[in-house]
Amino acid sequence: MNTVKRSFLNCGLLILALAFVQCKNENKETQTLDEDATKVDQEVLKEDFGTTPDGEQVEQYTLRNENGMEVNIITYGGRITSLTAPDAEGNYEDVVLGFNSLEQYLEDNPFFGALIGRFGNRIANGKFSLDGEEYTLAQNDGQNHLHGGEKGFDKVIWTVEEAGPRMLKLSYVSEDMEEGYPGKLETIVTYTLNDDNSLDVDYEATTDKKTVVNLTQHAYFNLSGDFSESILDHEIKINADQYLPVTENLIPTGELQDVANTAFDFREPKEAGKDIEASNEQLQRAGGYDHNWVLNEQDSGMRFAASAYHPASGRFMEVHTTEPGIQFYSGNFLDGTLPLQYGEGNYEKRSGFCLETQHYPDSPNQENFPSVILEPGDTYTSKTSFKFSVK
Repeated sequence: MNTVKRSFLNCGLLILALAFVQCKNENKETQTLDEDATKVDQEVLKEDFGTTPDGEQVEQYTLRNENGMEVNIITYGGRITSLTAPDAEGNYEDVVLGFNSLEQYLEDNPFFGALIGRFGNRIANGKFSLDGEEYTLAQNDGQNHLHGGEKGFDKVIWTVEEAGPRMLKLSYVSEDMEEGYPGKLETIVTYTLNDDNSLDVDYEATTDKKTVVNLTQHAYFNLSGDFSESILDHEIKINADQYLPVTENLIPTGELQDVANTAFDFREPKEAGKDIEASNEQLQRAGGYDHNWVLNEQDSGMRFAASAYHPASGRFMEVHTTEPGIQFYSGNFLDGTLPLQYGEGNYEKRSGFCLETQHYPDSPNQENFPSVILEPGDTYTSKTSFKFSVK
C-alpha cells in the first residue's frame, strides 16, 4: 500500500517538475524572441514616461558613459529630455531645456529636444514642386510650413530598434503623403554617447518615391545649468563666412551674404548678446538670431561647425556635422509661459539656444541651395556630434 502511494507521489512530482521546466522554457523562449525583436541590452535603464491620449506608451531611456555623463531620451518625438555635463569643478548639471512630464510635451511647446522631420526649418507658403507636380503642406508658421507640419517627427512615437547602455536606435515610417510629403519614408536615428563626452546623432532615410528630406535635432542648450539664466553670456563661434538673410516671413532671400563687419560674424568667439540688440534689420525681423549660416568646407565630410562656451561654469560644447548649414536660434520666442524643469519659475526669453545642423531653409524652392531631394534606391545620411568638455 505504502509502495503504491510512493509510486503515485513520485509520478506526480515528476509530472509537476516536467511542467515547470516546460513552462520555464516557454517563458525563456518568449523572452528571447522579445529581446531579439528589439535588441534591448539587459543593462539599459528604461522607465515609463507616460501614456498618450490615444493609449500609446512612451518610454524614457538613459544613456550613461564611464565618466558619469547621462542623456535621457523619450520615444515621443525621439526627444532629449535631459543631458548632464560636468563643469570645471566636476559638478554635473543638466544643460538641455525640457519638461518633467509627457503632458507638457504633448501641449504646444517650442520643439524642446525633438527630432525634426520630414523637413527641418521653413518652407515658403507651405508649397514645393517636384517634377512639375506641386505639393501642398500645412502652413503652421504664419504663411510658412515649419519643422514637418502639424504632426511632424517631433509628435510621433518612435520605435526602439536597439538599445544599449550607451546607444539608442529609433525608427519611424512616414507613410506616403503624410503631412503632404510624397513617398513612404523609412527613417532610422541612432543616438550614441561616447566616453569622450560626445553625443553622436546619426540619421538614415530611404523612400519609395521621389521626395525631400531635411532632418535635424532641436535641443535647446543652456551651459550654465541654471535655466532661469539667460544664454546671452555664452560665447558662440560659427565656422561660416556667410549666412542667409531672410525676408519679413523669415524665409531666405536666396542671397549668401558675407558675415564680415556684421552682427552675424561669429568666426571668432563672441558673446551671443554682444550685437543681438543692434540696429539691424535682420535681427529685428527675427527678434534676435534665427538664421542659417553657410558652413565652410562643405565637401570635407564631418567637420567643425560651431561651439559654445559658458565662462562662469567652464562648460564648452563643440558641434561637428556633415551638413552644409547650421541654424543658430537664440530662444527669441520663449515667452515665460512654460514651466522650468527644475525649481520655480518659467522659461524666459533667451533662456536657451539651438544649434540645428541642417540643409538650408526653403531648399525645395531655391535651386541655388544644396539639394534636399531623395530618390528611390538612394539613402539619405547625415551625422552630427555634440561634444562636451571644460576649459
